[in-house]
Amino acid sequence: MANKSLQSLRAAGFLPPDRGTRLLRFRDLIRISFREVLRKRRRYIGVMAAIALGTAGFITIVTMGRDLKANFNNDLDLLGGATIIAAHFDPQMYDRQEWFRSGTIAAVEQIPGVKEVTKSRLRSGATTTYQEKVYGFNLLGVDANYWSLFSFTPRLGRLFTAEDIALGNKVCVLGQDLAKTIFGSPEAAIGQMLSLDNNLYHVVGIIGGVRAADKTLMAFLPITTAQARIPNISEISSLYIRCNTWDDVAPVAAALESVIPANQSNKGLRIQVGWEPLQQVQRMFWWVSLFIYASIGATLVLGGFGIWNIMMAAVTARTREIGLKKAMGAEDSDILWQFLFEALTVTFSSAFLGVLIGRVGIEYMSRMLGSSPPEGLFFLCLSAGLAFAAVLGVGSGLYPSIRASRMQVVDAMRYE
Repeated sequence: MANKSLQSLRAAGFLPPDRGTRLLRFRDLIRISFREVLRKRRRYIGVMAAIALGTAGFITIVTMGRDLKANFNNDLDLLGGATIIAAHFDPQMYDRQEWFRSGTIAAVEQIPGVKEVTKSRLRSGATTTYQEKVYGFNLLGVDANYWSLFSFTPRLGRLFTAEDIALGNKVCVLGQDLAKTIFGSPEAAIGQMLSLDNNLYHVVGIIGGVRAADKTLMAFLPITTAQARIPNISEISSLYIRCNTWDDVAPVAAALESVIPANQSNKGLRIQVGWEPLQQVQRMFWWVSLFIYASIGATLVLGGFGIWNIMMAAVTARTREIGLKKAMGAEDSDILWQFLFEALTVTFSSAFLGVLIGRVGIEYMSRMLGSSPPEGLFFLCLSAGLAFAAVLGVGSGLYPSIRASRMQVVDAMRYE
């Protein structure tokens, strides 16, 4: 009877045409959904914040994951050197001591996953005379990568630069105890002249850093200077290779086994990898990653449950409104789409807010790590975040929407 009355009123021109499921057009759904979310913003703000932070964390961690891992590698390498591979020729197995040729070193530097390679020349039992006293020590000729590869820093003064290496400058860096033995204190050594084989070298720095403890009685020269001026100094029989991340260690170690023999003799070659510290840092990072991703997942799931509870409460609170709309001719699908779009509005608004926060986080971390964010991966994460918001909105809002759409008009109108 009610429908017939409505049809007669529409035929008389007192009501707009019956549009059925088109009563709420798409733009009407968007407008009404945003209006309801804004009106009930205090109710939604908690779950929106949870979804936004979860989305931002997901985008930031996934987009900057490799740079974060590389930075984490560097920090852990201060303790264990998990990404450093040592390759050397064993002098005791063969009569003729092998050494690394220039072509071999260049080929090693081109292996994918290699970050930097350092080489050195050793002079055992070097001596110097200072104030009529003779001091003995081991001397290393090193290149500029030596400091960064082993995380050495200047305790006093400075370390060699690439310019010192290129020009073959007569400069010298000392270990702390050696400087104290010769000059009385490390501070007194800076600026002094050190005599080695009738050549004077300017002491420019004292080596420091976490790994400097076993280098306190050594002296260092630029490798070009040592090669030209120190007699009886060894050939380059040892290479140290730092990998980009610990995931690159195993492939690089396997590649060394084939690259070196392809360029020269490999008699006496030994390749050493710290597998135990590598497994320890990998295990530690795995647990940290699991904790982070579990936290993000829990945040998003709790946000979904929050939306579900709020939508169920909204259906209960707006029961009379639903009954009135149905009495005015709204179809079940109109009520279902209205509540479902309201849930989608919450999740998409939260996801967009999360994307903005994530972008800010990416820019901050990029500046902090000194790298550029991978834009392709960012847009992939953005798409994944929006897709997840759609799934979350439908998943959390579907049941309350169906419940609202199936209400009987009389029961809804009588609801107190």
